[in-house]
Amino acid sequence: MTKIDASPSRTGSRWPDRLAPLAAGWLGLWGVLALVSMLTDAGYPFGPNDPNGGDVSLLRLVPVEVATPLFAGVLLTAAVAALAMSRPAVRPPGPLRALLAGYGWAVACALVLVVPDVRVLVVLGYLPILIVGAPFGWPPVDYADVFNWALFARFAALAGGLLLAGAVLAWQRRTAGACVGCGRADTGRRWTTPAAATRWGRWAVGIAAAIPLTYALTRFAWAAGIPLGISREFLTEMQDTGLVWAGFGLAAFATVGAILTLGLVQRWGERFPRWMLGLAGRRVPVKLAVLPATVVAISVTAASLGLLSNPKFWELTGGLSLTGAPMLLWPLWGVALGAATYAYHLRRRGTCRRCGRD
Repeated sequence: MTKIDASPSRTGSRWPDRLAPLAAGWLGLWGVLALVSMLTDAGYPFGPNDPNGGDVSLLRLVPVEVATPLFAGVLLTAAVAALAMSRPAVRPPGPLRALLAGYGWAVACALVLVVPDVRVLVVLGYLPILIVGAPFGWPPVDYADVFNWALFARFAALAGGLLLAGAVLAWQRRTAGACVGCGRADTGRRWTTPAAATRWGRWAVGIAAAIPLTYALTRFAWAAGIPLGISREFLTEMQDTGLVWAGFGLAAFATVGAILTLGLVQRWGERFPRWMLGLAGRRVPVKLAVLPATVVAISVTAASLGLLSNPKFWELTGGLSLTGAPMLLWPLWGVALGAATYAYHLRRRGTCRRCGRD
C-alpha cells in the first residue's frame, strides 16, 4: 500500500473525516438489530412483511426467508467496509480499491434507491398537510399507521445510505490524492468550473422543473372536476373517497418544488428576496438549497423504481395515458434534479476551507 499525504485540515472542514466512522457505527448497529430480528423471526419490515406499501417496493421480489439474513449480512459487511475506509490516508492496491469502492457504492445505492420506495416521497409530500392539520383532526388518518416502524426503517436506510456514500466518496478522494473536502485536485476538470456548471445546470433545472408541473396539471384538473386523462366515473369515485384531494396535496407539493427548483439558477436562489423580512438581501446558505433538493431527488428516483416495476401501476393508470405518463418521467426528474443541485453546488462552493483551492 502507498502512503498518501492527507490534505491539511482547517476549521469547519472535518466532516468528511467523520463520515466513515459514523457510517460504520450506524450500519453496524442496524446490522446487529437485523441479525437479532432474524434470530427471533421478527422485525424485517420490508417487502412481503409490510402490509402498508410493500407491493410498491422492489424488495417484494425477494422472499422474506432470503431477504432477512441477506439484509443483516449486507449491513454488517458494509459497516466493516466503512470502518476500513476510516483508516489513515493509505492507497490500497488497484483491485482492492475498486472492489471496496464498488461494494460501498452498491450498498449505498441499494439503501437510498431500493429500500425507501414511494412511501418516503408520499410522506414528504403530505408532511406539511399532516403537521398543519393535526390539531384539527384532518386529514382523518391514524398517525400511528403513518409513522410506523416500516416508515422509520425506510428513513433509517436513507440516512445510512447517504452516510455510506459520503464515506466512500471521501475515501476515494483521499486515496486519489484529491482534497477530501471538495474533491479538487491539481488537474482540474473543466465541466466542474462555475461557468460550465452554469451552462449545463440551466438545462437540468429546466427539465427538473417541467416534469413535476406536468404531474401537477392533471391532479389540479381532477380537483377542479375536470376528468383529464380519466373517465368521469373514475373521477366521481375519487371525489367520493377523497382521493382527489390527496392528489391535490401532492400536486401542490410538486408545484412548490418546481418553483424552488428554478431558484437553483435564479438570483433569489443565492440572495433572499426583498419580501422576506429579516432575511432580505442576505446570502442563501448553500446547504439550505442543496440538502432538501438532494433528498427530493433521491426520493423521486426511489419512488419511480418501485412504481414503474409494479404491474398494478400499469393496470391502474392505463399504461401510456395522461394519468400515468407524468409519472413515467419521474426517473428523469430525479436525475435532472440531482444534476441541477450539483451544478448549483459547483457554482457556489467558492474557495475550499480545507485545501484553499478555488
